[in-house]
Amino acid sequence: MSEDAIRLVTIGRIFRRRWRLLAIVALVGALVGYGASLLFPPSYTTSTSVVLAGQWEERELLTQTEIAASSAVVDRAAAALDWKGVSAADLRDQVKATAADGNIIKISGTASTPEHAQELSDQVAKEFVTFASRLAGDGTESDTEAGPEALREKVVQTNRRISDLADAADPGQTVEGVQARTELEKLRTALQEAMKKLDEADPATNKANMVVMGPAALPTGEAPPTRTQLIAAGALLFFVCAVIGHLAAARANRRPRTEPEIAAALGSALLGTVDVPGERLEHRTQGGARGAGLRRILGLDTRWDVPTPQPSGGEAGRQTRYRRVCARLRDRVPGSRRLLVVVPDTDEIAHRAAAQLVTEAQNDPSATSSSRRNPVLRVVEVSMSRPLVPDRDTEAGALVVLSAGIWTSGELGGIAEACADAGHQVVGTVVAGAVRTRQRRTADHAPQHTAPPVAVGNDAGGGAG
Repeated sequence: MSEDAIRLVTIGRIFRRRWRLLAIVALVGALVGYGASLLFPPSYTTSTSVVLAGQWEERELLTQTEIAASSAVVDRAAAALDWKGVSAADLRDQVKATAADGNIIKISGTASTPEHAQELSDQVAKEFVTFASRLAGDGTESDTEAGPEALREKVVQTNRRISDLADAADPGQTVEGVQARTELEKLRTALQEAMKKLDEADPATNKANMVVMGPAALPTGEAPPTRTQLIAAGALLFFVCAVIGHLAAARANRRPRTEPEIAAALGSALLGTVDVPGERLEHRTQGGARGAGLRRILGLDTRWDVPTPQPSGGEAGRQTRYRRVCARLRDRVPGSRRLLVVVPDTDEIAHRAAAQLVTEAQNDPSATSSSRRNPVLRVVEVSMSRPLVPDRDTEAGALVVLSAGIWTSGELGGIAEACADAGHQVVGTVVAGAVRTRQRRTADHAPQHTAPPVAVGNDAGGGAG
């Protein structure tokens, strides 16, 4: 796993073998999300639209959105609402303005209740229209005569003066009188057209024309993040972190996984690999007796990063592997000698393989002389945390049987040291692996040779079995 790419099959293996732990971690994350929702009270958001008449450029609309959410507008709205315990500074963080298509400014207000959110949006929109109209209109009282209203008054006075001049002209039908009145009417028409164009071009007339498109709608749901969203986010976050933690631990795994690496860690020769049939065989991890029940419930007593067993090659192929291991044992330990078979106490696959080796060693159809007989095997369990091997009595050495990929180099070295302390030489290593059988065995198709009771012990006496 440390050198392989992370694939979907790896993620699926985590889900399949650690689903209890992942479910509990997700539940804890949901509880954390619920606790976070208690720290953040629910809020409600609604918005009011303000239409701006005339032609507006994009940068001018952005300016208007800044004005709508400015302190000058929000402070006036806060003074008008006069909510207890809510200051103008608090409302500034609860008001937002955005520009939409069609010269529309959307003013959003957020509050702790739907009614307050509606009141806040409406009041800010009202204050914004008033403030913008004051900026664009006749708010410059220091220069009133120079403004548009003063110019209109001058035009009205000029029209009156033109009327007086027309009345004072020659009332007769002389050519001079008619021409004078015609010129005065042309002047009056020109002034009226000029005022009309001035009104159309005056930004104070057009851009001050803002209309609020009705009151804000009463919110029917909480603004995000809602309590449900916080709970779901907490569960998802913890779930993803748990999966990433599994992957990170697997990437950092430096356990020997190949047969040569395991044999090198034990300082012995590799005698072969054997298969153990059974799809439900699991690699159990070590744990204290006090936490064994909890680890079993959470699935922590089973390794998840061990590959799925491969299909079996058949009963004949499996027995051939065991016979070859026994043959290599005969070559390394000639004569009818005794050997200890050292097996980790939590390795179920290794236990099955050791039992089958004992069976094959007892059933020796190929032996023709006493010098070619298989050695007598006695199985002993050792704790990987504190390995202890029985002292040497009549045994000629020790044979280590274990699974691949679940023990560290330090643990394998501990077994080798325990064998050396007891006076046993590690004559070889057998690596066992689980395989899937093609069909379940029935009572009618049971194997001919069943494993006899195996002597298992962890005592220091180490008598012959």
